[in-house]
Amino acid sequence: MLRVIQAIGLTSNPRKELPPAVDDVSFEARAGRVTALLGAPGAGKTTALRLMLELQQGRGITYFRGRPLHRIAHPSREVGVLLGEVPGHPARTVRGHLRMLCAAAGVPARRADEVLEVVGLVSLRDERLDTLSRGMDRRLGLACVLLADPHTLVLDDPADGLSTRECQWLYGMLRAHAAQGGTVLLTTADPKAAARTADRVVTLEQGRLVADLEAAEFSRTRLRPRVAVRTPHASRLAALLAKEARTAQRSIEVVRENGNRLSVYGSTCADVGETAFRHGILVHQLADEIGDMGPGAQENITTELRSDQVRQTPGGELPAARGGREHAGVTPSEPDGGPAPADDRSAEPEAPPTADGDPVTDAGQEASAEAPQAPMDEPRPADALADERPPAQAAGTRAATCAVDALPDLPPPISVRPAPSPLRPLRYELRRAAGVGTGFLTGAAVLVVSAVAAVLLARVGHTPQPRLLAAWPRELPLPPAALGAGLLGAIAFGDEFRHPALAADRGTVPRRLGLLLAKLLVASATALVLAFLTVGCNAEVLYLVYGRELAEVPADWLALSASWTGLVVGCAWAGVLAAGLFRSTTAGLAAVVAVPIVVVPLVQKALEGPSVRTAAGFPLRLREVLLSQWPFGGERYVAAVARVIAQPVGGALTLSLTALLCAYLLTTLRSRVR
Repeated sequence: MLRVIQAIGLTSNPRKELPPAVDDVSFEARAGRVTALLGAPGAGKTTALRLMLELQQGRGITYFRGRPLHRIAHPSREVGVLLGEVPGHPARTVRGHLRMLCAAAGVPARRADEVLEVVGLVSLRDERLDTLSRGMDRRLGLACVLLADPHTLVLDDPADGLSTRECQWLYGMLRAHAAQGGTVLLTTADPKAAARTADRVVTLEQGRLVADLEAAEFSRTRLRPRVAVRTPHASRLAALLAKEARTAQRSIEVVRENGNRLSVYGSTCADVGETAFRHGILVHQLADEIGDMGPGAQENITTELRSDQVRQTPGGELPAARGGREHAGVTPSEPDGGPAPADDRSAEPEAPPTADGDPVTDAGQEASAEAPQAPMDEPRPADALADERPPAQAAGTRAATCAVDALPDLPPPISVRPAPSPLRPLRYELRRAAGVGTGFLTGAAVLVVSAVAAVLLARVGHTPQPRLLAAWPRELPLPPAALGAGLLGAIAFGDEFRHPALAADRGTVPRRLGLLLAKLLVASATALVLAFLTVGCNAEVLYLVYGRELAEVPADWLALSASWTGLVVGCAWAGVLAAGLFRSTTAGLAAVVAVPIVVVPLVQKALEGPSVRTAAGFPLRLREVLLSQWPFGGERYVAAVARVIAQPVGGALTLSLTALLCAYLLTTLRSRVR
């Protein structure tokens, strides 16, 4: 059988003096099967997945169909990953989020509707991500995983916090994916769930591999049958069971759970019931169960005991939640004797109860503490029937039941996958920017602030016409339009790190030049629209309030337009580059504001400071050099660009953009070398 996942020697870096969370773990996951990575919280399951996906520094290597993840051109098409919550902007709609991921993965947009229908979220496609419940969030996560039709699914505790019905649906979907030849690797802390749903169980304990078994063998060797007892005289019954075991030279283990619950290993319902009957101990519940691997091996497993795991007496109570385990009696080597339990209030035995709860007299009536079977005419789930069989058969029966009862089919496979296209990052960026209202609200706020500032500047007077149209007071380092463009540019990368929709397969936002160019292009277009709308709105407001005189177009409008658009677009680019470099929206906006406040004074001081040779006349000579390179009619436009660069703010902005771009490219190359 094809080995799809091969994890070899996974070892995490040690933390100070603590041992590594994962130490030399190696296992395989095969195609067409579900593999469960089992372990208690803190056993290293999530760390192992992060090492496999190259999201965490460590040693070892993992091959996905013969290639490590960093050698796969499109990881989302090979490996579908779900770690934790669905990463996405909370204000984005379910359908918009999936369509944005479709553009990033290069699959048709109709794929979003296909997976929505499969996971049952068609009615919620217009809901925001922050309004989804836990179960709906898990369904959306599975839809994101299946979007690019990957061969391998890697999921970290996908059933955490789900109801029984949601768990059955989820495991049915994963089983259906494996039945079609795919590979599924999931983590869980519940050994019984691993035995029911997986074909192979890999067990971790304190970061080390302790077992790698088929599900049937795991059920037989690692899961222990036990007798679950609920009685108000738990301490007394535990002592009696231990005493009788020593007398009969039998080895049993009695574990005291929370409240009045006992777990008896190495005995049967008949033996425990007879002991309780002989000593007149009231029993509320007596049932066979499949337990865990013994005390201390799995402390935090599922606390909810479902009806398909426990057979109760009629009118009995549900067993108490597990936890706080306490040994009440152990093997026959324990010495005899000891005082009577505190709750043994009478030397004479109490009359044992019947199934109705009434006491039984000594007139020949017999009773059994074992719970009777359910009536034949009462329907029983398939999992309950599977519980009556040996563990190996029960695990196979439950796995088959999950596969048969899977609610929907998987989405149709993508037969034709388009080749890489330069328009794919652009489509993604357009859907990302238009999917939430942040950009529209920012643009509206910029227009309102600019109009109000223009009216106030005109009222005060002494403001040149170009600054009046741009609503740029001399006291402010930048006009509102430039600040708004810089903020939108910073959000373009800031939202990627705050809500990393693209980081599911790589752990962080990929540093691809195509994505950077798409963001710069969309930021440029947005800045140009914002710049012209700002000037147009300011001119219209000035015309309405003060008349035509203040709304006239300046004579040198071409040079002013070049300077204005260069300033706004430059601020937008500075925001994009700084946010992508420092991974923060705040850092991107701070870089925009720092240009006129910090960089401009430094540039002026460097050019005009005291020295033997000064840089006086540098802007004029720069224009002369640039004009000499364009002898055939392009000097007007080149002169406009040179005039923009020669200005203090323009030169400082150009210098800042060059430094940010070089730093971004350097970090991109470093990440690829690693």
